[in-house]
Amino acid sequence: MSSFPRAVQIDTATGLLAGVPQVLSPHCDARPAGGRPELIVIHGISLPPGQFGGPWIDRLFTGNIPADAPAALRDVAHLRVSAHALVRRDGGLRQYVGFGQRAWHAGRSQYRGREACNDFSIGVELEGTDHRPYTDAQYESLAALVAGLLAAYPSLSPEHIAGHSDIAPGRKTDPGPAFDWERWRSTLTGRLS
Repeated sequence: MSSFPRAVQIDTATGLLAGVPQVLSPHCDARPAGGRPELIVIHGISLPPGQFGGPWIDRLFTGNIPADAPAALRDVAHLRVSAHALVRRDGGLRQYVGFGQRAWHAGRSQYRGREACNDFSIGVELEGTDHRPYTDAQYESLAALVAGLLAAYPSLSPEHIAGHSDIAPGRKTDPGPAFDWERWRSTLTGRLS
């Protein structure tokens, strides 16, 4: 049985998802004065690369990769990165940073001429790779999450959703060609109607 949510509720006072596991990351800070979420950025991640499940995404986003971790993880252990939320392969959600805060997910980035996307975006990671199909449950869960975000934050719009590769071209490739934008947008539209 799939664990993806049928609907998502967000406490706008705290920026936290109701009923979703919280693994709060120290890799965040306050948005600039007057800052608000205006863009949703979709990412893809797997740790170690190409492997799913396990504790490694949580450990990366909380700065807790041990010295005896697999070699592929030791190479990223020094990074101070996070995202607001993760959509697992089974569609389950996990949250790392409240949506009102600035998560450190985009790095050097630009959207429609505006730099520093972390200042005004929400970062959502999909557990996956550029070239392995994402799951049905992930498309459903991502649509539920984004529909919840759009309902909770009037500053967001379905027209302002981009991939990491769109805001950091040449530097990032995720969520990659395996992510079916048309399918996902159709799923989202179904939830919004």
